[in-house]
Amino acid sequence: MSGEVVENHLGYDRDHGKLGAVPVRVTTIIPVLNEQQRIDRVLDLLSCSETPLEIIVCDGGSQDDTFERARRRAGVRAMRTPRGRATQMNAGAREARGEVLWFLHADCEPSADAARAITDALTRPDRSWGAFRFALHGSRRSFRLIERLVAWRTRWRQLPYGDQGLFVRRETFEQLGGFRAVPVFEDVYLVRALRRISPPVLLDQPLPSSPRRWEREGLLCTFFRHQWMLLLDALGASPERLARVRETAARESSSSEGARTAPH
Repeated sequence: MSGEVVENHLGYDRDHGKLGAVPVRVTTIIPVLNEQQRIDRVLDLLSCSETPLEIIVCDGGSQDDTFERARRRAGVRAMRTPRGRATQMNAGAREARGEVLWFLHADCEPSADAARAITDALTRPDRSWGAFRFALHGSRRSFRLIERLVAWRTRWRQLPYGDQGLFVRRETFEQLGGFRAVPVFEDVYLVRALRRISPPVLLDQPLPSSPRRWEREGLLCTFFRHQWMLLLDALGASPERLARVRETAARESSSSEGARTAPH
């Protein structure tokens, strides 16, 4: 099931990769679930793109107004898909007609020249994928520490995550079979496969994202849990076990938050 495309205001030519009469090189694919507080912001920013974009929002069963907000937006193709980030992004990729797929989280804030930076980055035929520089909104000094740690992981291990706006040539993505249908690490597994094809283009341009998860689960705890999950994966742990590690951490952080906010 690839999902139901319910909106295409700009008359996208699915056979010739054009939006109206303007050739489109980049398709932005946004997987969402209950993001009504953020979907308008990211779509507003994408609408200011300096270069034409195809925008596909893949909703995995939101219980709030996310899907309707996306469906009503001019120039946005809204899809209902089965839940699961990998499943949602694969469904969007199957509908995409851009030469390059740009996978974007709903809580990221792309600049107007982000799509142009992507096309410029892939001008060399021997480069097929890349990512932006990780950044967190806010002025806390601890955010800058996390950004430096992520920059180290990205540069030295060539391992950008999905919250860095991964982009990849559609031909390459299809050659690899898309994202693995797993509950976690779909971005990590894709990046590992892409590294076997070409080195990444790591843009210095930041892609700011919300610190909500980092703050909720603890900055350093979140970072080092990711490293622990990478180690478990290297030792052969299944994606399902890794998902349980993440879910346990999320439950513990929710319990701690509830304890802090409960009346005394």
